[in-house]
Amino acid sequence: MSEFLNNLEDGWTIYLWLLFGAMIIITAVYAIRWAARNDQFDEDIKYVVFDENDKDKMTPEEFAKSQQVNKDQEALREEYLAKQRINESGK
Repeated sequence: MSEFLNNLEDGWTIYLWLLFGAMIIITAVYAIRWAARNDQFDEDIKYVVFDENDKDKMTPEEFAKSQQVNKDQEALREEYLAKQRINESGK
């Protein structure tokens, strides 16, 4: 293998760098596309960690927002689980 690499002309490594760079860019685009399709860019997700015990640490508006986000996330979770059950029963 080292004999093969030593026999190559100068400048071949740039093509290797270009190939790896292209692979990294394609992977990044795919990951961002996957995240966008799977609701991974939800800014309100930070409210999911709060519950009734945190009411005194938040303003009334923030607490109401956290309660609404929790309800929405639970509904979304049930929707995903229902889709998963349908997919598993169809197999």
